Amino acid sequence: MKLLLIHSDYIEYEVKKSTPIAEEIEESFKRGRLDEALAAFIAVESRDEESPSSVVEKAISSIVDAASQVKVENIMLYPYAHLSSELSSPKVAISVLKAIEKRLSEQFNVKRAPFGWYKAFSISCKGHPLSELSRTIYPETAKKEDKTPECGEVQEIVSEALKAESTAKSYWHVLTPDGVLHDIEDFDLSGHENLRKFVDYEISKSRTVEKAPPHVELMRRLELADYEPGSDSGNMRYYPKGRLMKSLLERFVLEESIAYGAMEVETPLMYDMNHPTLKKYLDRFPARQYSIESDKHQLFLRFAACFGQFLMNHDMTISHRNLPLKMVELTRYSFRKEQRGELVGLRRLRAFTMPDMHTLCANMDNAVEQFGEQYSMCIDVLNRIGISVDDFEVAIRFTRDFYEQNKDFITELARKVNKPVLVEMWDTRFFYFVLKFEFNFVDAISKASALSTVQIDVENAERYDINYIDTNGDAKRPIILHCSPSGAIERCIYSLLEKAAMEAEKGRVPMLPVWLSPTQVRIIPIGDQHLEFAKDIASRLECRVDIDDRDDSIGKKIRNAGMEWIPYVVVIGDREMESGMLNVTVRAKSKPKKPMKVQMSVDELNEKLWNEIAGMPFQRLPLDQMLSRRPKFV
Repeated sequence: MKLLLIHSDYIEYEVKKSTPIAEEIEESFKRGRLDEALAAFIAVESRDEESPSSVVEKAISSIVDAASQVKVENIMLYPYAHLSSELSSPKVAISVLKAIEKRLSEQFNVKRAPFGWYKAFSISCKGHPLSELSRTIYPETAKKEDKTPECGEVQEIVSEALKAESTAKSYWHVLTPDGVLHDIEDFDLSGHENLRKFVDYEISKSRTVEKAPPHVELMRRLELADYEPGSDSGNMRYYPKGRLMKSLLERFVLEESIAYGAMEVETPLMYDMNHPTLKKYLDRFPARQYSIESDKHQLFLRFAACFGQFLMNHDMTISHRNLPLKMVELTRYSFRKEQRGELVGLRRLRAFTMPDMHTLCANMDNAVEQFGEQYSMCIDVLNRIGISVDDFEVAIRFTRDFYEQNKDFITELARKVNKPVLVEMWDTRFFYFVLKFEFNFVDAISKASALSTVQIDVENAERYDINYIDTNGDAKRPIILHCSPSGAIERCIYSLLEKAAMEAEKGRVPMLPVWLSPTQVRIIPIGDQHLEFAKDIASRLECRVDIDDRDDSIGKKIRNAGMEWIPYVVVIGDREMESGMLNVTVRAKSKPKKPMKVQMSVDELNEKLWNEIAGMPFQRLPLDQMLSRRPKFV
């Protein structure tokens, strides 16, 4: 049997036409609706005929378990043959459905849609972590090799941490730089508009996106990235300009991590779901996994680099002299099976690139010290990317005990950013960490997305049997820090595009940081006679420079450069050829319809560019230098 369980605001159906296998029904059965319901879409399969009663019992158990988790009293049973290509006979299917209906009716308000009829239906999914669950149920007499090891069900894994996240009792506060912890209801958020949006987003837990944020249109118009219809939702295609931006960001964050003392490693993409250590960790991490089957083994795709790095730590010989020990991996890719209603553009993906660094510390004092250093490092990394403290909101999450023991340290985190921060506190620890921060970007549609984060992990050294040898020669468990200095690389691009869109809304000229701009200088020759001189200028500029040699008017070429957010635009005519001086439009100093034009030499333009991109990675132009030879991607 295949089950798809959806927690819905409502589900309703209307019978349209019978099929040759339709059950006989009364008029009242031809339409139905339930509000605040668990919708159970069911396909009874041919193997269920071996033991229908056992399938009924397992189905009821799964449905009751899901209903109790989402706290519903209404259940809609909906026959849905599309879940399987190996269906049972209609007789068995109807008997199984009726048996499930009868048993569930003892505890719940149950409706069942009729079997064998074409039906129109509407459903509104809640969109929280437990709102969509799938199950594959096997009868008791099915062959052992057809079953998942240890459980008899192949199902979407919903971790205990995800369940805890949906039910955890949170106490929300605002911490100000003076160390006062305000109740969220008592703090005046006027003057802190971005923080107010972030607070609303966090407390409401409304993650579903009802309209596309501005960056979705921008990523296509700028030919950076696009949806890939030939793949699973949340997997994107990146055009040459987008691949350039990703590559530069990846190199920068990785190089910063290595400069901070981390050793770069590489670990597998997939792991055994029934590995005893990994199985326990899966339950402690609030993420949804992709699972696949290979050679009778059930595997999962990694959603972080923790698995590989911790297994590596387990096999290492580590001395106290090696601590703090840092390892980093740029995971291209990590995979999380995010909810469909939450997937939008580059904001939330199912396949993403995450710089993932872990630090082994001798004790909690060392861990707190490293946490503070990495907090500052993350601020610096985002600032150099182009996302300043003013662009994000800080969330700090901790247990009450940890806060009581570290008040001054946590207050210092708020002082560092010099603004109020959102605090989430728990009476008991639900997850593997006792302290966590995130820098959250709030976009143009008031949705927040986490960028940098650091967490103090007090569980996994024990779980993975990771030890270091102390000064007395004894084996000790380290404390582990999880850190992503920037957050997902794709999300950095999303944040930069959303920031630019919001700048445009305020009447400013949008642009990307010069070091990330696919084209840094565009040269526009006025006529064919100026083309060779334009090529000579391009050869002397030490940056990503291209030439608009297309058969368009000068006005259109200048407008196109503006639409592409080119930082520096150089128009070449007779005057420039005679004087050798360049007429340069500087985007950063321009206003809408008021371009700032500056006369400068090639050397002066080079020097200006070098000053802006100093210390940042550089790559060559990702496309042909001549615009007439470029294909269109969008």
